[in-house]
Amino acid sequence: MSTGSWRGWLASGLLAAAAMAAGGAAAQSITMASTTSTEQSGLFGAILPQFRRASGIEVKVVAVGTGQAIDLARRGDADVLFVHDQAAEEKFVAEGGAVRRWPVMYNDFVLVGPAADPAGTRGRDIVAALKKIAAANAPFISRADKSGTHAAELRYWAQAGQAGKGSGYRECGCGMGPALNIASSAGAYVLTDRGTWLSFRNRGELAVLVEGDRQLFNQYGVMVVNPARHPHVKAREAQAFVDWIVSPAGQSAIAAYKINGEQLFFPNAPSQ
Repeated sequence: MSTGSWRGWLASGLLAAAAMAAGGAAAQSITMASTTSTEQSGLFGAILPQFRRASGIEVKVVAVGTGQAIDLARRGDADVLFVHDQAAEEKFVAEGGAVRRWPVMYNDFVLVGPAADPAGTRGRDIVAALKKIAAANAPFISRADKSGTHAAELRYWAQAGQAGKGSGYRECGCGMGPALNIASSAGAYVLTDRGTWLSFRNRGELAVLVEGDRQLFNQYGVMVVNPARHPHVKAREAQAFVDWIVSPAGQSAIAAYKINGEQLFFPNAPSQ
């Protein structure tokens, strides 16, 4: 499809959506497979109503780990995919699951743990911190759910070159919020995205111990599920969401979302 025809097709879809909204008809809807961090941080609760007002399209979010979200999209059980594991996202596109991936925003990962830091991890080096946790057999909670955070954690452990992760290593197979709750109650270390941490209330004795390492950079991307592979996908409406989230309006909505004055996500979509 040429650029001109694509834009014309998309514009007609947006006009139709706006007309439905203006006429009071039931809103169109799409399903978005996304991560627990975007949902549990409160970001979607803040920005998706803005998209609906602009387009008349409702976004229904299925919030799971990134690996599970990609699996949903691979099966055609979602119209749009919004996740944070760039290597896995690029593989999904290369396999034909989507035609293109758009960078949207970023934040970072942080290592949190007991404020007393019995393993002596405090600093900027995540790999050195994990080595100390393993050597001390300190309690560490892994999400172990094939999420983007879990994928990052496994990369850091591999770089630590540890034959084992210490006897305190535990896998919960759970989302970020539950993993933080377990760490809080057990006085354990855990890797988390900063957005979920800032919105987390049950901190107990937990504190941020490692931050600022370049390796902790956490990029998010968005993709329309390929309608050539799954003809039932609502590609027109999904593309409308992608175009909005990478537009100045969507990027401003992301930047405006804060908790206690602290920004959780930083928009970085390329200029259109």
